[in-house]
Amino acid sequence: MLAKGARPLVMKADAAVVPGKLAVFAAASGEQITSTLEDQGHGTFTYFFLKGLTGGAKDASGRVTTTSLYDYLKPKVQDAARRQNREQEPSLRGQAEQELVRF
Repeated sequence: MLAKGARPLVMKADAAVVPGKLAVFAAASGEQITSTLEDQGHGTFTYFFLKGLTGGAKDASGRVTTTSLYDYLKPKVQDAARRQNREQEPSLRGQAEQELVRF
């Protein structure tokens, strides 16, 4: 039995080197299931990812970087998942300091 809002796609992928200036965000590890924020109409990761890109993750200079976005969304996703009695830890691989948006 799965909890309401659970997204039970569990995969085990080999760790690969991320090439060049590519950054890869993942909603959860391969051993975890993701969750939904029904009142927001998105998955937990997607909701906080979008909030971060639209200014929630900007630094003092008004930039959202891959690092600032990850630092913003990781604890928010973890906290929201724990409130649903599950573990969900986003990950970031590859080039960690790229500017994504400037406000």
